[in-house]
Amino acid sequence: MYFYGTTGINNQGHLEIGGVDTVQLAKEFGTPLYVYDVALIRERARGFKKAFEEQNVKAQVAYASKAFSTVAMVQLAEEEGLSLDVVSGGELYTAIAAGFNPAKIHFHGNNKSREELEMAIDHQIGCIVVDNFFEIELLKTICQEKNAKVNILLRVTPGIEAHTHDYILTGQEDSKFGFDLQNGQAEKALKIVLKENQFNVLGLHCHIGSQIFETTGFLLAAQKIVSKLAEWRDQFSFEAKVLNLGGGFGIRYTKEDEPIQPSQYVSEIIKEVKSLTNQLSLKMPEIWIEPGRSLVGDAGITLYKTGSSKEVPGVRKYLAVDGGMSDNIRPSLYQAKYEAILANRPLAPVNETVSIAGKCCESGDMLIWDLPLPEPGNDDILAVFCTGAYGYSMANNYNRIPRPAVVFAENGQATLVVKRETYEDIVRLDLPLT
Repeated sequence: MYFYGTTGINNQGHLEIGGVDTVQLAKEFGTPLYVYDVALIRERARGFKKAFEEQNVKAQVAYASKAFSTVAMVQLAEEEGLSLDVVSGGELYTAIAAGFNPAKIHFHGNNKSREELEMAIDHQIGCIVVDNFFEIELLKTICQEKNAKVNILLRVTPGIEAHTHDYILTGQEDSKFGFDLQNGQAEKALKIVLKENQFNVLGLHCHIGSQIFETTGFLLAAQKIVSKLAEWRDQFSFEAKVLNLGGGFGIRYTKEDEPIQPSQYVSEIIKEVKSLTNQLSLKMPEIWIEPGRSLVGDAGITLYKTGSSKEVPGVRKYLAVDGGMSDNIRPSLYQAKYEAILANRPLAPVNETVSIAGKCCESGDMLIWDLPLPEPGNDDILAVFCTGAYGYSMANNYNRIPRPAVVFAENGQATLVVKRETYEDIVRLDLPLT
């Protein structure tokens, strides 16, 4: 067993997280249940910030809230001195409802609506990451109507392909995101925004992918972007105050994954940017990064109650749980892999191999294939590790299944931060035929 953060085995022989017995959590709050190790989130956040502080480099570490956005999580990010990356009106609204400092909010997205941009301007958020020519014109119009001026970054695609799943590559040339750095789109966009009084152009942004285990892609992206910045300084007298290299730092889901420490990503990025700017006689920009998964991914555990089982002789044994693709769609969507144990019997001898099936009416609703476990019984508690990123945020009501509750565990205390949906919640927005 590989334990993350504060997870371990307590005196009752049960899995615990944040000093709280997971079996008791399942009894008190029901299952499925998302549980977060708050101390581990704090440790990750402080690790990223410390890496910049030790290098004496001006920076912003912005939590990419698409990984997991709730009022409590946003407030925790602010407690740890992080900035916040939002990608929709809903995430922005959550941040405002949480009382997050608007000046530290960055707004991403490839198709921001007028209403979303108006909300961002009305709340005077810190930065809008402009993604395309349509958005430039729309944002300009709104600023003129509101007599406002906004800080912007231009999102560029540097043509770097990170070593990750094809569905989550975002930095290559063929992408729905950003202005291409190679074909002249980025330069054209820069010319437009520099001449508009409504925009304060802070610099450039890129994001090359997700679940990345090495620094090569980030360094190559920095090389391409900084080289282009040198050209633009000479052509347009433009010097970027900010270089945002995005996120995508990988975590360990299974023994196949070998992530590096946050400090290593940061130190190598800083070293490369310093070297490049010195060579090209550029001012050292403020460096922004956007960790999401790497802050909350391995801090989350999902608890399930086991149910029916089915054995196909000579093929496999299926074990069903009371959740599935409605609370974790990543295995179906990305073929994501996870590790799990029985939280109520973690030290029992492992003598079976089972495949964990969800309860949705969908043959593809499988959470884990070929998982070594003790012989399971009814009402065991299965704990699936590293579900903190994109579990709750991608949860859905397929088959009209209510979404789970969310609990924060820290220093022996459990705090309910999201209530479990009810059947009444499921039909609350429905209207009758007549």
